[in-house]
Amino acid sequence: MSDDRIARFEERRKTYQHMSDEDLKTHFWDLCDQIVAPIVDLARTHTSPSIERSVLLRMGIDSLTAHGVVDRVHQAGLLGKGAGHVLLRLAEKHGYDVRAAAKAILEDKDVLEGLFEEVVQ
Repeated sequence: MSDDRIARFEERRKTYQHMSDEDLKTHFWDLCDQIVAPIVDLARTHTSPSIERSVLLRMGIDSLTAHGVVDRVHQAGLLGKGAGHVLLRLAEKHGYDVRAAAKAILEDKDVLEGLFEEVVQ
C-alpha cells in the first residue's frame, strides 16, 4: 500500500477508535441507509407495470395473474411500493403464501386497503 493510502486509513481509524461495537453497528447501518436512499428513491419514481410484472414472475406468479395483480396494485396507488413488496406484505398479514396472496388481490379489490397504514398505539 502507498504511504498516502496508509495515512488516510490511520486518519479514518482514529475517528472510529472510541466507538463501542454498538456505536459502530449503528454507524454502519446509518451509512448503509445513506448509500441506498438514492436507489430506493429512484425505484419509487421509476418503476413501471412491466417491471413490476417481471418481479412477480420471478416470485413464481404466472403471467396472467401477475398482469392482474399489477393492475390492482396500480389502481390502489401502491405501484411505487413495488408489487412484490405489496404481495409479500399481504401474504405476511394474512399468513398466505405468495400465490394465495396474488389470488386474494385478484378476487377482492378491497384487500389492499390500509395495507401500508402504520399501527397507532
